[in-house]
Amino acid sequence: MKTDLLIIPMSARYSDMRAAALAAEDAGFDGLWTWDHLRDPDAESGPGVPEAWTVLTALAEVTRRISLGPLVLNVANRHPGLLANMAATLQAVSGGRLLLGIGAGGSRRTPYAAEQQALGQSIERDEVRARRVAEAIELMRRLWSGQSGFLKPEPPPPIIVGGFGPRMAGIAGRHADGFNTQAMHPRLGDLVRLARDEHAAAGRDAARFIVTVFAGLDERWLRPDSRARQTLERVGVERLILLVEPPFDPSEIREAGGLLAGADAR
Repeated sequence: MKTDLLIIPMSARYSDMRAAALAAEDAGFDGLWTWDHLRDPDAESGPGVPEAWTVLTALAEVTRRISLGPLVLNVANRHPGLLANMAATLQAVSGGRLLLGIGAGGSRRTPYAAEQQALGQSIERDEVRARRVAEAIELMRRLWSGQSGFLKPEPPPPIIVGGFGPRMAGIAGRHADGFNTQAMHPRLGDLVRLARDEHAAAGRDAARFIVTVFAGLDERWLRPDSRARQTLERVGVERLILLVEPPFDPSEIREAGGLLAGADAR
């Protein structure tokens, strides 16, 4: 099981995100992610939030090995045609290291609704937002086919759909290459089985389906004898994504990497 780091962008400075990314690569983490949000829902004022795609592109230039991805892009923020070209470009800049996480965005029940409203966007019903994720995936794949004159990524990045329930797990299985949810989700096993079953029913190899989960950076997720980590492995999780908040401490990240080395040596 690969272990990644997610650097939370709320109130973060790019220079600190860059330092955290370099520390993560040096420490042996396999992947690096950041959230796609444009404002901090807990702060009416403040330094703001660095934009995810710009940050990832910059980090692609200063890193060499580590995978990079957004967790997850709100498909309402970027037209799928534009996103297809952005992803193909970042795949070229990074040398094929992109993991493309996408999702339906926050509902009216979440604190992120204010972000969409501030942009003048309406917040549709859950089923409408979910359908737009599937439609975005279909359009991106069509544009990546090489027959439309759009930039073709080499190779096409895996598309990982984020969600917390069976609707999004099903969309991930039918249309995407992977599914992301909470590591401590009470129905994690059920959601993973549903996504893999839908993937197989769509005529695709369920063994190649990527399951990723996220949790806070904690020692129990890094130690090889951790029951929590072993539970994820039994479910079939391929990537564990650990969240770190600003201000980022590179020494803490390197220390976590020391524990991670023991976990990966199993």
